[in-house]
Amino acid sequence: MRYLIIGLGIYGANLAIDLTAMGHEVIGADSNPTLVEALKDKISTAYIIDSTDEAALSVLPLKTVDLVIVAIGENFGASVKTVALLRKLGVKTIYARAVDEIHETILQGFKVDRILTPEQRAARELTRELELGCNVDSMRIDSDRYVIRFAVPEYYVGTPLGELDFEKDFNIKVVAVSRPAPKRNFLGITNNELQKIENPTPDTKLEEGDIITVIGSQRGFRDLFHHISA
Repeated sequence: MRYLIIGLGIYGANLAIDLTAMGHEVIGADSNPTLVEALKDKISTAYIIDSTDEAALSVLPLKTVDLVIVAIGENFGASVKTVALLRKLGVKTIYARAVDEIHETILQGFKVDRILTPEQRAARELTRELELGCNVDSMRIDSDRYVIRFAVPEYYVGTPLGELDFEKDFNIKVVAVSRPAPKRNFLGITNNELQKIENPTPDTKLEEGDIITVIGSQRGFRDLFHHISA
């Protein structure tokens, strides 16, 4: 896949390097020449641009990448203006980094496809997520067992819970299924918030946007993710 990362600080640079190592084409952009110089030989292409300038931003290959990630964090204003300009220029898929709740709420107003909170998710975890094609959060509970939450891949949308093959094929137990429901925030913007499905039955079908929480071994998860992405 082809990614454009705007903002090459620690988070953006790590993400760019990890995605490149996985074989993806990564284009980077930042207004700081030092950051661009440090990364230019490690990714496909790197640009020195001010992403808050519409003319400069339009020079980037916005229409030929699969995803634009705005990794700007500390400069709140630059982050928001960059996202606004990307929307104006017709970019379809945008991920954006948020450093606090207010920043996150404003980005929600631009309907970005994903809001990233690096304090909760390392760049390497996001890299795994992009590689697998679904959102992934994990917590280790002993030397080999993990609790993992991930968005239902398209592969399983419409599948009744009673027909999931997790436990039989991968020795992974489903703990809970959550479903997004609309909720209004303090600015009056309505967004979806996950709510656990109470008392699901074997006939309850998984829907797009559902989140599954499961527990199992590292090997079981590896086999499951290979099965999903095959």
